[in-house]
Amino acid sequence: MHRSVLELRHLHTLLALVETGSLSRAAARTHLTQSAVSHQIKLLENHYGVTLFARKTQPLHLTPAGQRLHALAETAIEQVRDAERDIFRIARGEGGKLRIAVECHTCFDWLMPSMDNFRAYWPEIELDLVSGFHADPVALLLDDRAELVVVSEKRPRQGVTYHPLFGFEIVALVAHQHAFGVKSILLPGDFAKETLITYPVADEMLDIVRQVLKPAGIEPKRRTAELTAAILQLVASQRGIAALPIWSVQSYLEREYVRAKRIGKKGLWSELYAAVPDALSTQAYLRDFLATVRATSFNVLRGVTPLSASDG
Repeated sequence: MHRSVLELRHLHTLLALVETGSLSRAAARTHLTQSAVSHQIKLLENHYGVTLFARKTQPLHLTPAGQRLHALAETAIEQVRDAERDIFRIARGEGGKLRIAVECHTCFDWLMPSMDNFRAYWPEIELDLVSGFHADPVALLLDDRAELVVVSEKRPRQGVTYHPLFGFEIVALVAHQHAFGVKSILLPGDFAKETLITYPVADEMLDIVRQVLKPAGIEPKRRTAELTAAILQLVASQRGIAALPIWSVQSYLEREYVRAKRIGKKGLWSELYAAVPDALSTQAYLRDFLATVRATSFNVLRGVTPLSASDG
């Protein structure tokens, strides 16, 4: 038998292709160029004399040979991660605590499943949420009241490192009976005569205000609600319109409770980062938590996109 060319990086690439369904998204997920992703797959196909993906299919579909390698990728990568976790424990006897604070109301949709997955592998890590709203959540790190804070902006702070989590689209939500139901996109001017329903937070924390309405000089009527469900109930009853991450409302959209509209021709996009103290950035359990967050989010959330390492 010929010497195998198969490497762990090839398995990571194969998983990314299957999970994202496209070459461009897989390239972004693996921080490679599309040509590099194509080269890796072509290398394996030439080596084994098979095709791994059915040609000209969207999303991508695996051939029987591709299915076998995909099964290997799922098993091998998880076994490698398990072994690495065990080695770090043996080498360092790692314990510790990971107190997490969030600045966004909708973060719990992906944070709780990520914490559950992480806890199964790191039971010795004290995992907790910091309750309450904090005007300056990053300050919690410097005051030793948290080890990780989820934020939407990187504001340089001495002693703090920002790790990219993922990007996501924010969409406008309108009632089915609303006149905007026939529109494919909403422009800033469309909000002028509407009531904008938001969470009760400062305007600088609302992307729709900070990125869209304020630059256009538009100040619509406002109304607030604490919970996502309450906001959508107001939208459905035609009390106003809202702008929320598409992944936070995906179940409501699937039930056709409200309608989603793109904001602007290119959409309104935001990002999430994990801010951590510099001293913790190299800890094995913290790196694994970040990897777990990204993997869980890409698997369960709709419309999220990878952020490159340079975004951190």
